Amino acid sequence: MADTKSRGFRTISDSGEDKMEYQKQIREHRLNVLKRIIIATVAVLLLVGGTALYMSLRLYTDYDLRASAERADAKAAQFKEFQGNILKYSNDGASYTAHNNEMIWNQTYEMSNPTVDICGNYLVIYDKKGKDIYILNKKGLLHSIETNYPITQVSIAAQGTVAVLMDNQSRGLLALYDKEGNVLVNGAIHSEKGGYPVAIALSDDAIKLGVSIMNVKEGVVKSTLAFYNFGTVGENAIDHMVSVATYDDMFIPELDFVSEEYMVAIADTGVMIFEGAQTPKETARIEFVKEIKSVFHNKNYIGVISENNNEEIHNIIQIYDLNGKMVMEENTDLEYSMAELLSSNEVCIANKTVCDIYTIRGVFKFHYEFEEELYSVMPGGSALNYTFILDGITEQVRLK
Repeated sequence: MADTKSRGFRTISDSGEDKMEYQKQIREHRLNVLKRIIIATVAVLLLVGGTALYMSLRLYTDYDLRASAERADAKAAQFKEFQGNILKYSNDGASYTAHNNEMIWNQTYEMSNPTVDICGNYLVIYDKKGKDIYILNKKGLLHSIETNYPITQVSIAAQGTVAVLMDNQSRGLLALYDKEGNVLVNGAIHSEKGGYPVAIALSDDAIKLGVSIMNVKEGVVKSTLAFYNFGTVGENAIDHMVSVATYDDMFIPELDFVSEEYMVAIADTGVMIFEGAQTPKETARIEFVKEIKSVFHNKNYIGVISENNNEEIHNIIQIYDLNGKMVMEENTDLEYSMAELLSSNEVCIANKTVCDIYTIRGVFKFHYEFEEELYSVMPGGSALNYTFILDGITEQVRLK
């Protein structure tokens, strides 16, 4: 019979002590294996987490060019992001292209002051102080409208309805059209305290309309915000007006419904935030305490850049949420010409050749000096991907 000891085998007896010792060794072996797995897993998680933290906190100062496309731009062309692609518009027409410059549609017109408003899948291009309106979507032109009076402002809703404020010299006229150009509402805007409408905002669902009315008496400016409801809530109200708020010593030139429930009113003394699915009420206010250089917003945040008295740091960037709470404050010495909140909720300030990007939490993410003139910055499909609209060329890049 072969010697089992010489082969490294050990015979286990049937005694209770040997069985307990053997089971103990198995348990210890399993625990050691489990410990090694846990240690390895934690090490991998720490490595991944540390890498992610480093990537989220680092400053990028260069990029890899992933793709580029040359463009032939009309004079004074402007650019906006629309449904993941690029809208370019100027006095003699607009085009909608993919980031590789592949044409999706092209629309010709003649306008002295083309202005764009975008909501959801629809956009409107109108001639401010002119009479032409073009309603479009991702497939192209839906309808064009020619008004009887000069246009002050147009606001579009998520289903293509447009509200048009017109100037009839002695009074303001309001019209609502559906996306096929049919008139839904038409009439003059009245205020019990007089005044003249200067701005409008149509909610995403096209049910609520905000109107800013300015009144000047004895050299004192007063503003009235009137809210109209074209749904069931406003059926029993006179002229569908459901609420009015008056503000002394304040001029309110800009309104915007950032969602169905929130509207932002930008005044010369601050920003007011209104909330309400049917009858908006002021719920928060951002007071301007320093000289303001820029106010900008997207669907989630409001940005304010004010002048700093510090000789080395020129500007203070402050970002607020829709509750009026400040979520970011940073200093910058960049002499900028454009400031915006990107659709990625990042802050972009730039001039013709320099671009700075901050995260909403105040991390200085990107700084770069371009050789060509910079027109626009658009976020890509991931945190490091962007599209730069430069003079004559579109670049798709990844930060490094």
